[in-house]
Amino acid sequence: MYFLRRLAFIPPLLLVVSFLAFGLMHLAPGNPFDRERKPASPDVERNLARKYHLDEPFLKQYARYLGGLAHGDFGPSLKYRDHTVTDIIAQGLPVSMTLGWLAFCFALGIGLPLGFYTAVERGRWPDYLGSFFAILVICIPGLVIGPILVVTLAIHWRIFPVALWESPWHAILPTIALGLYFSGRIARLMREGMLGIMQSEFVTTARAKGLSEFQVLSRHAVRLAILPVLSYSGPLLADLLTGSFVVENIFQIPGIGTSLVNGMSNRDYPLVVGLVILYAALLLVLNVLVDLTYSILDRRVKYE
Repeated sequence: MYFLRRLAFIPPLLLVVSFLAFGLMHLAPGNPFDRERKPASPDVERNLARKYHLDEPFLKQYARYLGGLAHGDFGPSLKYRDHTVTDIIAQGLPVSMTLGWLAFCFALGIGLPLGFYTAVERGRWPDYLGSFFAILVICIPGLVIGPILVVTLAIHWRIFPVALWESPWHAILPTIALGLYFSGRIARLMREGMLGIMQSEFVTTARAKGLSEFQVLSRHAVRLAILPVLSYSGPLLADLLTGSFVVENIFQIPGIGTSLVNGMSNRDYPLVVGLVILYAALLLVLNVLVDLTYSILDRRVKYE
């Protein structure tokens, strides 16, 4: 029943998110036609506003938008007038999701072993070295890592392509730039979780039964130590799957992160609101899945 209630709350929450996003975009100064190559005459502006119903009251515009949304239509893009918002999402979301999954797996592949190893070697030089690396990558965002990777590995040494999204080789540098920061966060969470679990009574009992240290840590400690990482993975995965506009812009990747930035700068109301709703839906659904996985890994957690 708990998870059914959580799922039932998703539509009302998305309704609130859509109303706030729609209202904030309309409060922003300017209109979608301010950045045309040639300034439009007042008559042309009035005709455009009438065509896209921008001359109607705010609540009527929002009700019209909800009517289209109920049928799965996010509306037309006000900037890319030959495409609907659904078309833009259909083109960009698979790219952003692929990059997001790759960055997520990269972050887990680096962060989990690093956090585990630094916890096991607590107080020794591997701990200091691994912790320094984790803090370092947290302090350096993708905005900095991306250009460094491009200059060194793509331009100077010519190992990888500079940009675009045409082959598996094109995904390597963006994946590193996007996932490196999160690998440091995951390593810190895993380390703290391991240090707390290693002092637990059930771990002491397992050692007293004669199990080896590797068996104690791998069979008993890791299962609970990974729970903080799991809690963090829900919003992290939603963020990665919907695209990072910084990394996508640096590497010229045609994902929805770039579309979101362009939509905000162009006052493309339907595009921005549609992408915000998409992000909110992913975030809510993934958080429910995290809670479900949490109860599977830790049998002490019960949802009523």
